[in-house]
Amino acid sequence: QKYGYYHCKDCNIRWESAYVWCVQGTNKVYFRQFCRTCQKSYNPYRVENITCQRCKQTRCSCPVKVRHVDPKRPHRQDLCGRCKGKRLSCDSTFSFKYII
Repeated sequence: QKYGYYHCKDCNIRWESAYVWCVQGTNKVYFRQFCRTCQKSYNPYRVENITCQRCKQTRCSCPVKVRHVDPKRPHRQDLCGRCKGKRLSCDSTFSFKYII
C-alpha cells in the first residue's frame, strides 16, 4: 500500500489517496482510481511510501503518530478501483503489515 497523487486532465481536479495498491517492492499500480466528477479512471502521477510525518520512517515507534492522511475521513469505495462494487472496502481489508 502506498500514497498516490492524482490529476484528472479533463476536469483539472487533483486528489491524493493512501489507498494505492502496488506490486511489492515497486511503484507499479494494480488498481486505478476514478475521478469523482467525470468517473474516468486514472493511475497516480506520483507514488510514495506512507511515512510518519514526525520521523519520516515507514514503520516507526513514535508515541504519537502524525498521519499522512486523515484517519477519520471515510474511504471513497465508489471511486476506488480495488473495492468498487464489492461488499468489503479497502480500509476494512488491509493487511496488518502496512500499519505504520
